[in-house]
Amino acid sequence: MREREHDGAHFPPGVAVVIGGSGGIGRAICERLARHGTDVALSYRSSPDAAAQAVGLVREAGRRALSGALDLGDGPAVNAFFARAREQFGRVHTVVFAAGADIPMVHVGSVEPPDWARTLDSELSGFYRVVAAALPLMREQGGALVAVSSAGVRRHPPLDVLSTVPKAGIEALIRGVAREEGRYGIRANAVALGVVDAGHFHQVKQDLTPEFVTAITRNTAIGRIGTAREAAHAVVFLASALSGYTTGQSLAVDGGYSV
Repeated sequence: MREREHDGAHFPPGVAVVIGGSGGIGRAICERLARHGTDVALSYRSSPDAAAQAVGLVREAGRRALSGALDLGDGPAVNAFFARAREQFGRVHTVVFAAGADIPMVHVGSVEPPDWARTLDSELSGFYRVVAAALPLMREQGGALVAVSSAGVRRHPPLDVLSTVPKAGIEALIRGVAREEGRYGIRANAVALGVVDAGHFHQVKQDLTPEFVTAITRNTAIGRIGTAREAAHAVVFLASALSGYTTGQSLAVDGGYSV
């Protein structure tokens, strides 16, 4: 049965699962989802305190929340997390993939093979495991899948190949899901982010020169770095009934970096 529109609501009853909901962008997504009317189940990798903050934001918005540690390299654990969310909330109607790997900033010619293999497994294969766990739960009533990607897929940013390559694969998988699962009422889209003042950027910023950060800002058409809230708004739009006729797309939220 295909997903129906819900009068006055952007989401149907059930839960939105946010993989990587403890990160800076992930927390903003969790809060925005809750403020737009859905309960949230979020995963984290190694930051229970940050996950607790995200849970608090969801509950402050008047929605229910659960959190759990999750290793995306463990397929049975991914399946178990989704089963727990469905058991507690009744239906998984939305899946947001906002997880990212900790990666070194290096040129293509300096990538170490272990870093390459680790990044592809944790991010690209991790996303595949999430998709494989989510689809069987979403086919009966439909739903939405949104992956946080990178504007670097369109315009390569030097030193960022370990981020852009797995996200290019994620976008390809998004298009495959959109094309093949639309018959079940499942939509799939990506949000291709530019530099956002949250999450991974906070980690790498300390290793960048002020000149490099200034150059990043100049590379955007609107002359500034984005915010986690702006990223979250785009994710919620693509996840909700507001974009019910949109699938297989990648929305650039990058201040014009990729123009």
